[in-house]
Amino acid sequence: MSTVPLPAPRARATLPGGLRRAAQLIPDIRQGMENLLLHKLRSLLTMLGMIFGVAAVVAMLSIGAGARQQVMQLIEQLGIRNLIVEAHEATSWQEMQKVRQTSPGLTFQDFRVLRSNLSGVTEAAARKKFEPSKVLPKPQRDLPMVYGVEPSYRKIANLQITEGRYYTSEEDDHAATVCVLGQGARMNLFGDQEAVGRYVKVGDQWLRVIGIAGPQVSSRQNVEGVPSQDLNNVIYTPLRTTFFRLESSKSEWHDEIDGIYLQLASADDTVQTGEVVRSILNASHHEANDFGVIVPAELLAQQRRTQRIFDMVMVAIASISLLVGGIGIMNIMLASILERTREIGIRRALGAKQRDIVRQFLIEATLISFVGGAMGIVFGFGISRLIAVLAGWSTVMTLGSIALAFVFSVSVGLVFGIYPATKAAKLDPVEAIRYE
Repeated sequence: MSTVPLPAPRARATLPGGLRRAAQLIPDIRQGMENLLLHKLRSLLTMLGMIFGVAAVVAMLSIGAGARQQVMQLIEQLGIRNLIVEAHEATSWQEMQKVRQTSPGLTFQDFRVLRSNLSGVTEAAARKKFEPSKVLPKPQRDLPMVYGVEPSYRKIANLQITEGRYYTSEEDDHAATVCVLGQGARMNLFGDQEAVGRYVKVGDQWLRVIGIAGPQVSSRQNVEGVPSQDLNNVIYTPLRTTFFRLESSKSEWHDEIDGIYLQLASADDTVQTGEVVRSILNASHHEANDFGVIVPAELLAQQRRTQRIFDMVMVAIASISLLVGGIGIMNIMLASILERTREIGIRRALGAKQRDIVRQFLIEATLISFVGGAMGIVFGFGISRLIAVLAGWSTVMTLGSIALAFVFSVSVGLVFGIYPATKAAKLDPVEAIRYE
């Protein structure tokens, strides 16, 4: 008797534990979305706290990141291995007379003393700057500043020449009538026209343009110790040309020179050397406090400390809105429990466990904060761009600030959704079904 083999039983399709749990969340997420869409206006009003909170965090951090980026660029431009001595110019005749009773001001003698007494100095340059009374061609905006500097200034300041060339030591020695224009001064005087080879009249002296310097980071940021000035609207001339040919530089109201640039072999020595420079000049100036020493390495460390404090304060202030939004989520979820008490009772009677109820309400609270956080990021990006356009500030959106704001918003939804979810899960099924 022949037998027909029975078909082998089909194996049950099984999913790994993680995927199975994720699959169980899909119906809860769908139901949560349906509940939120059922009361669109209420859901939107509940999200407003999260939207404004996330937007505030993103906007504040973008402003801070933009300011930090500009300051860091300025400090890098100053040179981490450099030391800069800036004269404090007198603003009146009386003030100048008072200072001159004790100090001769910043002089070439100071420059020579510093060069001979400091070790590790690889480059040094003196500077004389002034704003001319007239310039031709007529500037389209503010008069450019004239910088009389030695050729070594180019290396110290890392000045890039985009067109033409820089002047040489021989041209400086012979007080040649040449100049290099900053990017802003070139546009200010010649617009989009070719500038190299043409002439600029500073006061009564014509100077031939031999080069164009690349763009510089503006020093208009509030960096302690760094003078505020548009470094692009500058005419660079040989130092001896400035002294011997440009009459505006021979004012009795100003120091012989007003700036000294020193470049050291190692950045590790800048802070200590800066203290030595202050001691030497304080001795020769008799504590007149008519100069300042800029140490970019010190500025960098100070800026980092200040920025950390700024970020913490800004995030703390902006987080208040998130906390208010979290309270709004808790409030609306508690109200939702009252509306859905009968639904909760029916689900419990049909076999739903307490953890199922907790999960359902936590998902709804998280969805509110999730959607509100996403909208807040878009809103915060718009605010940062608006501030950049209207206020002229530099704002930088970073992935770190977006992630921080988003994670914080979702966490707030979870934290403030726990109590309503737990309260819903603890409802007595019989009493919940009878609730009207």
